[in-house]
Amino acid sequence: MSLHQLIRPVVRSRISTTTIPATASSCLPRRRNYAMQTPGNPVMEIFNRRVKHLQKERAAQNVDESRKTDYLKDEVAIRLCERLLDIKRTFPQVLDLGANSCNIARALTTPLPDESSPTGTAEPLANRISHLTCVDTSAALLNRDIALPFNSSLPITRQVVPDLETLPYAANSFDAVLSSLSIHWINDLPSLLAQVNKILKPDAPFIAAMFGGDTLFELRTSLQLADLERRGGVSPHVSPLADVRDVGGLLNKAGFKMLTVDVEDIVVEFPDTFALMRDLQAMGEGNAILHREMAPLSREVLLANEAIYRALHMEDGARGVPATFRLIYMIGWKEGEGQAKPLERGSGQLNLKDILGGGDFEQK
Repeated sequence: MSLHQLIRPVVRSRISTTTIPATASSCLPRRRNYAMQTPGNPVMEIFNRRVKHLQKERAAQNVDESRKTDYLKDEVAIRLCERLLDIKRTFPQVLDLGANSCNIARALTTPLPDESSPTGTAEPLANRISHLTCVDTSAALLNRDIALPFNSSLPITRQVVPDLETLPYAANSFDAVLSSLSIHWINDLPSLLAQVNKILKPDAPFIAAMFGGDTLFELRTSLQLADLERRGGVSPHVSPLADVRDVGGLLNKAGFKMLTVDVEDIVVEFPDTFALMRDLQAMGEGNAILHREMAPLSREVLLANEAIYRALHMEDGARGVPATFRLIYMIGWKEGEGQAKPLERGSGQLNLKDILGGGDFEQK
């Protein structure tokens, strides 16, 4: 059975019914009721939002373990914020979309290395931000680190929303929107990107990082083989992710201009697959597919997965097993006056023959 058959899209529909009074039923022709689709595009639901909310809540309740496994989210948040260094402006109002435990706020308040400075560090990026709004669905995760010192270095407002797919903000509200490792759990990503474009002020950036493509391909392949060996079938245990080739098209469709999309792999080494799965659970990044199996993996499948994982992916001389996290970074700008625009086709002033040294393109 293919993965497409296992993930069944749920299309919201409405049944249109007509009630005819009994006195008129004899004189009117009998009408048949048809299923009618609601206006707008159908929404394909892949992830169970309630399950993802509970996973985040449970992960945040174990504060010590949750903080230990923030190494990946903290690192990605730092790399995301470094992209702000190329934007020479201040940001009065910034939104952190899907803030998790406010990893972006922590990264913004961290001093940057600067060899030209007498102290060896430059002022943190937080000095260029007047106010940061951190929004997430999990109150426990959002407020987990509210007592830590970085909260006093930047004005932060934490806001809990029932759903990240519907943003409760007016148009032209923010000077920048940042998002780190959250939007890969969004069912209707095109709609969310269009909302982000709407709430941004003209000529304001959207900078985001999300898991995508071949993230955890080692775990995905080994679990599939273990399922086939011990159970005779395959069940999805790793959530599907967007491909980098689709991200640029989604941003462009949402109305963003001057797009930048790049990919980066972070490989983390774990003692074994059991440690990898424990960390994923403590991160709140467990499987949340809508039609996934509710029962936990059996002992036989887990042991087979460990052996297959090591045989296929463990490098010679390594102490543990590798796990690849593919990060897709994206930058898009809301259209605004004075914004740089690409030249019209055919308006170039340079001749390619001159650049290549006067070569002849005619066939001989």
